[in-house]
Amino acid sequence: MVPPAVRTESLTKRYGRTTALGGLDLNVPPGEVFGFLGPNGAGKSTTIRLLLGLARPTSGRAWVFGTDAADVAVTHRRLAYVPADVALWPRLTGAETLELLARTGPGTDLTYRTELVERFGLDPSKPGRTYSTGNRQKVALIAAFATRAPLLVLDEPSSGLDPLMEREFCRAVAAARDNGQTVFLSSHQLAEVEAVCDKVAILRAGRLVDVATVRELRQLHRTEVTVGFADAPPDLTGLTGVEEVEVTGATTVRFTLTGPPGPALQALAAADVLSLAVREPSLEEIFLSYYGGEAR
Repeated sequence: MVPPAVRTESLTKRYGRTTALGGLDLNVPPGEVFGFLGPNGAGKSTTIRLLLGLARPTSGRAWVFGTDAADVAVTHRRLAYVPADVALWPRLTGAETLELLARTGPGTDLTYRTELVERFGLDPSKPGRTYSTGNRQKVALIAAFATRAPLLVLDEPSSGLDPLMEREFCRAVAAARDNGQTVFLSSHQLAEVEAVCDKVAILRAGRLVDVATVRELRQLHRTEVTVGFADAPPDLTGLTGVEEVEVTGATTVRFTLTGPPGPALQALAAADVLSLAVREPSLEEIFLSYYGGEAR
């Protein structure tokens, strides 16, 4: 029986009186893209440091493919890691850095690495000190995705990428899953997690709130819509997917949209709409709305 790619049992980390992580229980099956979702300061990076053996837990344990995470010599031969803030050797070129990482890692698909360099638009001839934040991120991502490591640990991996490169990132994650690799993706970006993950653990204030499939997660994704009309607004209450309808003025309506927008669009199309504004709530707002009680 193949052990979980990542497993934690009552994993806890305290710094003095501050609990950065409290009693985390996770089970990440191999070959899955597992999202680790939460606002900044939720404990995501602390968890990753414990998994990598870069910090010791106050209590509890963590395993990587059945090996205690504290056994760094063994676990690091089975994983590749991309930190949230990538630092490169300033005098080494991108190509030299990729070559060094390939020699110290668990093996690299050189043909695929060349393809990734082209797809991510990286100039590997430049020294590390000249790279922008996004280009430093590209070097780390290319090195990780080209590796044959069965586990990829990605901590806020696309934070420095532009929208075009985010699309390439999503393609690379899907390719890793198709190759049988496990991707442990820490993020605070709801859209990114929705796009690539099979399952998501939701963390808030150092504690696990829920583990959900992406389908279940999408039910949390609400869009705020504000519409201005030329005259009296239509009655939108009771429409499928429309909630929290609020008339904010004589001709203005604000509502929350969940699920397919078809019924709301049909109702708006039949009215004389003067203005329409759409706002995606932040992840923090979603957590406060849905999980505030549980977190407290």
